[in-house]
Amino acid sequence: MKFRGTYTVMITPYDSEGRVDVPGLRRFTDWQIAQGIAGLIPLGSTGEFLSLTDDERTLVAQTVIDQAAGRVPVFIGTGAENTYDVIRYSQEAERLGADGVMIIPPFYSTPTDDELFVHYRRISDAIGLPIMLYNNPATANVDLKPELVARLSHIDNCCLIKESTMDVTRVRDIIRLCGDRLSVFGGIMGFESFLEGAIGWVAVASNVAPKVMSDIFNLCDGYRDIGKAREMYFRHVPLIQFVGGQGYVAGTKALLKHMGLDVGGPRAPRLPLPEVDDARALQIVRDLDLRFEESV
Repeated sequence: MKFRGTYTVMITPYDSEGRVDVPGLRRFTDWQIAQGIAGLIPLGSTGEFLSLTDDERTLVAQTVIDQAAGRVPVFIGTGAENTYDVIRYSQEAERLGADGVMIIPPFYSTPTDDELFVHYRRISDAIGLPIMLYNNPATANVDLKPELVARLSHIDNCCLIKESTMDVTRVRDIIRLCGDRLSVFGGIMGFESFLEGAIGWVAVASNVAPKVMSDIFNLCDGYRDIGKAREMYFRHVPLIQFVGGQGYVAGTKALLKHMGLDVGGPRAPRLPLPEVDDARALQIVRDLDLRFEESV
């Protein structure tokens, strides 16, 4: 399976009692696919993986894998502080039928480069799935710099990375240092990453605008129409910025509610958006004419 295009790092919907909303997650999965998204990633940061129990993580992973039913690739976020927990989550993802796993580095112990190498090597040795490294120093307290990524790319299964810093020269340098051993997906800087050679985008904004975020990549792919892609991108920068800050979970869920899909609020310690920010969310929905409309 070739992995490329825009992948949504999915929110986790909750019902009125605060439980994982399985029917809602199935609807959301179907809508994403119908809108043309190229892949799905539940249990990332936007999916509040650290706020879910192990049973809930299993439920979310199984629900998305089953509902996607092979229509698009599904990568499961299996990050944890403990290497053996990551192995356990990743082996479970493989048993459930995932197409790959996305793994953020341990986020508290500030591991050295050698410790990170052994961490990812042990995980790779334990599974047979593609591993998408996830570099997000702002949340992980660890920076997978291009030279380290080049080293990690020699580990079996470590064949992808979500590069989620604001420095798009990282994309250039990872491609230059890794060659065909590893493919790059943009994180925060999707459009800019495409121009540096990224083959995909793991996006938050595609939770609410999957078609547009997919179209931006598709127009850049093979340099089909960079001008049109840039025009679409500039129009949607306010949305991308809105879900790119501290309120990325609450903000995304607020946008979806204003679009007509109530996915519940964020789980504590996160709080719903303050009134002023919720008003901004509503204005973005109106300005971009964002709607949740299911195919009949």
